[in-house]
Amino acid sequence: MNNRISDILILGIFTISVLAFAHHPVFPAGVKPWEKDTLRYPEERHFGNLVQLTFQGSNAEAYFSFDGQWLVFQRNNPAEGVNCDQIYIGKIPQQPGDPFRFKMVSTGKGRTTCGFFTRDGKHVIYASTHLAADSCPPVPDRKKWKRYIWPVYAGYDIFMADLNGHIVQQLTHSPGYDAEATLSPDGNQMVFTSDRDGDLDLYIMDLRTLAVRRITNTLGYDGGAWFSPDGKKIIWRASRPRTSEEIADYKNLLAQGLVAPTQMEVWMANADGSDAKQITRYGQANWAPNFIPGSDKIIFCSNYIYPRGFPFNMFTINPDGTHLEKVSHDNVFDAFPMFSPDGRRIVFCSNRNSSAERDINIFVADWVK
Repeated sequence: MNNRISDILILGIFTISVLAFAHHPVFPAGVKPWEKDTLRYPEERHFGNLVQLTFQGSNAEAYFSFDGQWLVFQRNNPAEGVNCDQIYIGKIPQQPGDPFRFKMVSTGKGRTTCGFFTRDGKHVIYASTHLAADSCPPVPDRKKWKRYIWPVYAGYDIFMADLNGHIVQQLTHSPGYDAEATLSPDGNQMVFTSDRDGDLDLYIMDLRTLAVRRITNTLGYDGGAWFSPDGKKIIWRASRPRTSEEIADYKNLLAQGLVAPTQMEVWMANADGSDAKQITRYGQANWAPNFIPGSDKIIFCSNYIYPRGFPFNMFTINPDGTHLEKVSHDNVFDAFPMFSPDGRRIVFCSNRNSSAERDINIFVADWVK
């Protein structure tokens, strides 16, 4: 699901060439192009050669290509006229000091989220509302609700585009929310979240046949799922309303295209959804889980340490819920971790070193075991 951190404004007219990498790092006043490791806190022993790739706007959900050379991510930056998240790709710099150049591959219309490279490296999948409207969908009035809520836009469908931004296939067509897609290691299966059957559940699509099967059936929001490196397991975030009041509240929000993400835990199951087990039991928001290649551990994000719900840090944990370790140690927002396929590098998004309160940027580091 998208980063949900910055408020979304009405989408202005924006044009961009998709035939050349148009963006270069821009260093706002007071922000320097950091050298390696200057952004690493002393306690962050797992990060080596930490490098910041973006420097303005909200850049989130940055994920490696299957060869580990590219990133796909979502971005908005009103200063550039991009008022609603769009999908971008960029090749990770190979030499110190080289800029991170990137280009838009979504349509520039509506709102997009959850980009992911295909196995062949020639396409990306992402969810978009552009068929519902060219404009950016409205943001819920959180003052009215007096709490933090996410919109679950009914206009989202999942598309496949080539690296020049041309949509080659629409993958979902059902009414309602279809988003939060990632792919299996062989590239043949897509796991995603949909409310097509009346609840926010996980589904798997065979990309060769487009056949879809539902793999979760418990009331509550199931989303942000990932396959394990061997493709045999999935991991995701879930809310599980228990009391009659919680159930009524969840259903009431969902009927209005909303969900409250303040109570989520990490779950794991077989890739077909069987043998589902709850991994975390910390309360508050435990989310953005992922597998660590070459390890039995998983990584996830949480605010459970902080009664007020902020900041967010990254943690590792065993699948049986033991040996919790805090990985990031700043006082801001660290989330959306993903490892390169060989497990040697990690990418995550953070507002450390931000020039503006709502800026979120992309960071890449070597993973030190």
